Amino acid sequence: MKISEKKREKIYEQILAVLYSYNPKLLFTSKIAQEIARDEEFIKKLLRELKNKKVIIEVRKNVKGIDYKRRSRWKLSETAYEAYKKHQA
Repeated sequence: MKISEKKREKIYEQILAVLYSYNPKLLFTSKIAQEIARDEEFIKKLLRELKNKKVIIEVRKNVKGIDYKRRSRWKLSETAYEAYKKHQA
């Protein structure tokens, strides 16, 4: 099933809102998917698209600096955070 570009943009907005509300905490893909009630694989695809647009940052290491094998954590980029903060005010 194909999702329209308009709906895709709405889901992007939901993802960004979740990341903004938890900032500066890094969130796993599963937590983001749970927050907006969507499939993890679909959310992972959208997160990678946002990463390519330089809106969010992917973190592949834990707090001890050890690489995750299959997991990623996500956060808003600094420029996206500032833009979102201005938009919310």
